Amino acid sequence: MNRKTQAAEVEVLDPMTTHPVLIRKTIWENDDTFTLTLDMGDYGQGFRFLPGQFNMVYVYGVGEAAVSISSDPAKPAVLDHTIHRVGLVTTALAQMKRGDVIGIRGPYGSSWPIDCARGKDVCIASGGIGLAPLRPIIYTLIKRREEYGRIIVLYGGRSPLDLLYRVELEKWANDFNVEVLVTVDRGDSSWKGHIGVVTSLFQYIKLDARETIAYVCGPEVMMRYTVDELDRRGIPQTQTYLSMERNMKCAVGFCGHCQYGPTFICKEGPVYPLPRVRPLLDRKEL
Repeated sequence: MNRKTQAAEVEVLDPMTTHPVLIRKTIWENDDTFTLTLDMGDYGQGFRFLPGQFNMVYVYGVGEAAVSISSDPAKPAVLDHTIHRVGLVTTALAQMKRGDVIGIRGPYGSSWPIDCARGKDVCIASGGIGLAPLRPIIYTLIKRREEYGRIIVLYGGRSPLDLLYRVELEKWANDFNVEVLVTVDRGDSSWKGHIGVVTSLFQYIKLDARETIAYVCGPEVMMRYTVDELDRRGIPQTQTYLSMERNMKCAVGFCGHCQYGPTFICKEGPVYPLPRVRPLLDRKEL
């Protein structure tokens, strides 16, 4: 192997290499959350990701942030990242325009398991921006809709204006036989749906405990109460999976920012089987 080939190989395999990609468009989901659609260009030819994985998104001269991939895994040449504007990097991303260049490295992390759900019902529970990491698994499920039983999506937001992917929620329900139940903490004069926390939606569905796989993502307090609700309905912990969020800086387990008890979320997560993290959910300030 010559030196040039070796260098090329190292560049491809190096998990710290950032690749330039173009912003194709920005869609504002609400006042502080937006979806960037990225044209992966040459990098997209070899890029593959699994539902639940994340990228490190880099703004030149500012820094980078870990963001879940929120698009269809079958279309890796064009990626969506739904981003909550909360800090320096995400604010810089919010100000970028079509044609601007940012950096991407990844994908990283574990994924939502799909094989265990075949032939079973799937219950997806999410709160706020937690729907973004779950969107790829929903795309995957409806692509082979006949292989699964019921698909139930329980989703909650602070208000009607804070809900993500509102058009798609209706499309999933109308075109793909997905049971979509949505609730908000605070309604307005136009809101005709449920009002309350996400767990209040469980009263409207019945679950077959032996035949249900649950995927959960949202604020930790929401996931804690959702897990309790699933327990009450007899869903085995081995059939429940959670996506955990932490302040990831390196994505390869060097910096320690994402340590969650004995585990590093960037390497062993973000998706975990519930038994792996259940003892940690009730520990405050961890």
